[in-house]
Amino acid sequence: MFQLGKTIVSEDILEKDFVCNLSACKGACCVDGDAGAPLSLEETKILETIYPKVKPFLRKQGIQAIEAQGVWVTGTDGDLETPLIDNKDCAYVIFDGKTALCGIEQAYNQGIIDWKKPVSCHLYPIRVKDFTEFVAVNYDRWDICDPACSLGQELEVPIYKFVKEALVRKFGEDWYLELEKVAQDLKK
Repeated sequence: MFQLGKTIVSEDILEKDFVCNLSACKGACCVDGDAGAPLSLEETKILETIYPKVKPFLRKQGIQAIEAQGVWVTGTDGDLETPLIDNKDCAYVIFDGKTALCGIEQAYNQGIIDWKKPVSCHLYPIRVKDFTEFVAVNYDRWDICDPACSLGQELEVPIYKFVKEALVRKFGEDWYLELEKVAQDLKK
């Protein structure tokens, strides 16, 4: 672990390799697990605003879940998160064949909205946890991502490079440049 501004960062994000391999995992992170995607308070307001534009991209089951639970929910641990369909799929998940995709991201890709998706999804496999004095930035290991680890090793892409856009989105360009310096120093 090392400190970068007000963040405490796991060295794993510099040392471990990762590239999503949707052809292997089929987007399992959007349909497996026991909670929705973590959200910030600001993101809940964004979801409330964009939902009418995202709704046409969603499956019937997702729309029903959102209309029954809300565009966001408070999870059992008190955290804000996306609602689930029958405690499984994210309510915003859509499918291309057997591959899970994000309905929010599809609306973004088509220029309907200007918000890509929750930053927690964009950052994955990095998970961020806010504490009083700092923010923890950690690698979340999940066996469904084993194919992504293998592909990352094959292509020699460390996690922090794979999620560069999301890290810049979350922490800013200057923070990311400092992270790159730390990564270069570790290689020496």
